[in-house]
Amino acid sequence: MSSLINTASALWLSRSLASSSFSSPQPRLFLSSSFALPPRPIPHFSLTSLRASLFSRTEAASATATMGDAPDAGMDAVQRRLMFEDECILVDENDNVVGHESKYNCHLWEKILTGNMLHRAFSVFLFNSKYELLLQQRSATKVTFPLVWTNTCCSHPLYRESELIGENFLGVRNAAQRKLLDELGIPAEDVPVDQFIPLSRMLYKAPSDGKWGEHELDYLLFIVQDVNVHPNPDEVADVKYVNRDQLKELLRKADAGEEGLKLSPWFRLVVDNFLFKCWDHVEKGTLKEATEMETIHKLT
Repeated sequence: MSSLINTASALWLSRSLASSSFSSPQPRLFLSSSFALPPRPIPHFSLTSLRASLFSRTEAASATATMGDAPDAGMDAVQRRLMFEDECILVDENDNVVGHESKYNCHLWEKILTGNMLHRAFSVFLFNSKYELLLQQRSATKVTFPLVWTNTCCSHPLYRESELIGENFLGVRNAAQRKLLDELGIPAEDVPVDQFIPLSRMLYKAPSDGKWGEHELDYLLFIVQDVNVHPNPDEVADVKYVNRDQLKELLRKADAGEEGLKLSPWFRLVVDNFLFKCWDHVEKGTLKEATEMETIHKLT
């Protein structure tokens, strides 16, 4: 009985202290009406220890209130997995591997501006047998460049053995095959790795929204295949095939700001510098003749 009264007394004193000189509000404590509070001193709790306890609770509440500053604040489970579980391949401007880093750090604009966050990427351009190019609109939940229209698939080789293979650019091809399944539901057998034709590499830097951006050494991979597409809504908002004229109309609308239409910066760089010439080779069946992997085009 003595310990129960002591506990009740301690709770009473906590409530009294919380309502006195502390500026931060404290949780209200309620006691059962069946207990009378004794007027005698409390033997097991000192005033100093109770004040320290209250300060500790205040600090904890403050930490909870600032959880919005956590790196993954506001991200759903899919976004956290994509940004933190896998690591990009860091490279120098000559495409030599120099390390690895989380996607989160690789895409923070302040780190891009102050550190070496240049990493490998790839952009897939998939054409059907009518020589139409498959485009996707990125999902609204994407951390970087949400709802922009872009080429078929854009992502990163990861820092893992199968995607670090340099011979015949096999690592990048493996990554492209993996990501076409992840984003568009295209099975590996529909896009064999030996059917991807690496045409060129470009180095660019582009901000997204002030917090995020890209600094990539991007492999341009072309493939001509008829495929079934089953978009993953976590990755893709919409898809469509376009011919040359339809793409030109898309570019016109984006330039005019019509319909809120936006294009990804890397796609626009490819369109302005490579795409239509490569499209000629797609239609002629001479893509391999257009390959120029020795040059890294610096378009920043």
